[in-house]
Amino acid sequence: MTANDFIETKAPQLAYYGKAFLDNQLDYKEIQLYMWDVLEEWQCISGSQQAEQPSDTEKVFWHLLYCFDHWSGWAIKGNQYLRQQIHECCDYINIGGNVPQSCIGIRP
Repeated sequence: MTANDFIETKAPQLAYYGKAFLDNQLDYKEIQLYMWDVLEEWQCISGSQQAEQPSDTEKVFWHLLYCFDHWSGWAIKGNQYLRQQIHECCDYINIGGNVPQSCIGIRP
């Protein structure tokens, strides 16, 4: 599996979880469990994929994952800017368009 294949599989899932969380349909702990699963799987493929350049979708994916790791669930729900940023990242992953502003995602 390439890094691109990995992101094409995982990014829509993360966007779905992000939207469900913002709509109060998913508990924050589920996103955290998903995040750790993603990082564990990434570790298995990342060593052989260092030369491959990350796509914009990948950058948004890592930024979104970072947001869920860095900010608590209550902080995300209580801060309109964070909610909007997560919403824009999820939309970009799902439908494309312009990369959200202030979106800086790098590989772990």
